[in-house]
Amino acid sequence: MGASRSASVALAALMAGCVGYAAQAEPRLDPAPSVVQSAAAPSASPEQGQGDTVATGAISAPVLPSPDLAKPGAAGGDVQAPASPLDTGKAETTNAEGSSAGAEVGSEAAGAVAAAPVPTDPMGAALAARLADPAPLLARLSTKDREAMQAFYGLGAFKPVWVVDGGFTPAAKAAASRLSLAAEDGLNVQAYPVPVIGTQGLTEAQTAEIELKLSAAIVLYAKDARGARINLSAISRLITPTLDVPGADAVLTRVASAGPQAGTVLQGYNPAQAGYLALKARLASLRNLHGAPMAVSPLTIPAGPVLKVGMHDPRVPALRRHFGLPTRTAGTLDAASGEPDAFDANVSAAVAKFQRGRGLPATGTLTPQTVTALGRAEASSRVGDEEATVLVNMERWRWLPGDLGRDYVLVNIPEFRLRVVRNGTQRDETRVIVGKAETPTPVFSGMMEYAVVNPSWNVPPSILKNEFLPALARDPNYAARRGYEVVYRNGNISVRQPPGERNALGFIKFLFPNNHAVYLHDTPNRSLFSASQRAMSHGCVRVDDPFRFADSVLPEAWSSERLKKLIGKGERTIRLPEKLPVHLAYFTLDADERGSLRSFSDLYGHDVRMKIALGLAPGSLLVAKAPVKAPAKVAVRPTAPAPSAAGLSSEIRRAASHPAPSGANPARAVRAPGARSAEAAPVDPWGPAPAPAPVSRGWW
Repeated sequence: MGASRSASVALAALMAGCVGYAAQAEPRLDPAPSVVQSAAAPSASPEQGQGDTVATGAISAPVLPSPDLAKPGAAGGDVQAPASPLDTGKAETTNAEGSSAGAEVGSEAAGAVAAAPVPTDPMGAALAARLADPAPLLARLSTKDREAMQAFYGLGAFKPVWVVDGGFTPAAKAAASRLSLAAEDGLNVQAYPVPVIGTQGLTEAQTAEIELKLSAAIVLYAKDARGARINLSAISRLITPTLDVPGADAVLTRVASAGPQAGTVLQGYNPAQAGYLALKARLASLRNLHGAPMAVSPLTIPAGPVLKVGMHDPRVPALRRHFGLPTRTAGTLDAASGEPDAFDANVSAAVAKFQRGRGLPATGTLTPQTVTALGRAEASSRVGDEEATVLVNMERWRWLPGDLGRDYVLVNIPEFRLRVVRNGTQRDETRVIVGKAETPTPVFSGMMEYAVVNPSWNVPPSILKNEFLPALARDPNYAARRGYEVVYRNGNISVRQPPGERNALGFIKFLFPNNHAVYLHDTPNRSLFSASQRAMSHGCVRVDDPFRFADSVLPEAWSSERLKKLIGKGERTIRLPEKLPVHLAYFTLDADERGSLRSFSDLYGHDVRMKIALGLAPGSLLVAKAPVKAPAKVAVRPTAPAPSAAGLSSEIRRAASHPAPSGANPARAVRAPGARSAEAAPVDPWGPAPAPAPVSRGWW
């Protein structure tokens, strides 16, 4: 017995995965600015020829040479210049260290995979030719996705997966049904058009076109479901989650091998957390309330007679797929199952709902006017503000990992709230203070590794230059009165606040390494937690009752009582036995523990820019995106040798206007009168915010 096509593909993928990955090269993309952040796996270089392998995440496969695509500077026909901040192509990004996702392999490993032979059968040759043709399959399909698809089909000897014997396979029908229901998950149905198989026989070229366009739609759906449809840096440079975007070949392998469950597998790329599902239910409620049709993608079907309930017509199966209906009516004790081409009550009801959404008489019969409306893309309807807010927050769930972790910390910035989850159950929650509008708290996920008791604080360069140095220039004793140490080293000045009750970080801080250098910490200004609006810091998150929080995240041996006994005894680092995920999220509409939705203020204006990017509101991101002043990256450099304490004031005046080179390292401490001596620690590029209350004169 021969193996099924999907089983063959899955087996080939598994075998190829054992061989290794080929070297990665940058894909060719349209030079126009993009807003799609994708983390798909790497693909083959344009210069690779027959026998080269393509590293594409789930599988590694040989690709056929493409003379057109291999030309230096070729634009790649599947990438179009973006016309809006949505639905554009972009190369996959590298990780935080700047390294690419691919792995280098030696020539022996690279040669272990034999080159895929050029198919000799007409169908395989047609598929290979269409894959090599630069003509676009779908507007936002990148060159890297095309190459990954080429690898996928190369592993299967270029045999169709979705179209067999002139019709869709069960997997294709299930996947097409899910694509037609993309609006349920807040996605744009029109971005994933399902090709139609007419009543006439198909040539090999037509079969290849339908096959590959369905593959392209499936790939884009999966990538968008994982957050790839918006370039997050266009919203804010401080939104930097690590997106779990799958590779095109990995998607096709999984979906094709799922058979009738392909739709379920495809839908599974969407988030499954309770908060997302609550928003999804609210979206369905809003749309049902307004009678909005769920299936609005264009459907081209031949003209024919008016169809009423009880009639049969070859166009009905396409209608069923378009509206996400079962292939046929299920049988009962009194009646056999219906025929796929039967225009029954279910099809009529779906047609009537579509007619209402297009302003046609909701008769439920398939009229010529309805056929015309089905083939015409619906103009963007005006989305209500509540619906737009729901869609924006559904999109934010795609920024989080599919699995938040068994144990994790979640901070919802607009809510000013932190929650600790242990073994899947919320163990604790507390109030927090977050960044001001001009110094926002970033949005990303990290891993908490350790805590520091009695921390010192190094004044960040931005605060040092803009606030501290001008004050020192006016008053040389400014630092001494507040307990700060002025550090002068190798021609650079920095300022450090030693541990103590007045320290801006309080008695304890919790660190999770990240590019923004933000963390969770205590604060001496505890009275600020009583305010309802708590956007007061320079980006870090201040935690109310940090010792209770420590009980939730640190090992049991480090109880709050034991930690408090360390106060005043010098810095002490406590490492966690296991890294703890920390998610800094930004939900302006979120579900509570009972599933009820609550709304919060859009602190940083992210909602407005998100709605523009998603096409839910008019406007331009260039206008809506207010520039956020980047923190200074360096200390300041005096223009003369180290001054004495008495001469510090004039030296500071000159230093304030002469920034030092990036990476400058202080070397010798010059204490302000009355300040304690201590070594300077590395300068933190994100620092504490000015405290408005008179309780403390610190910045956090």
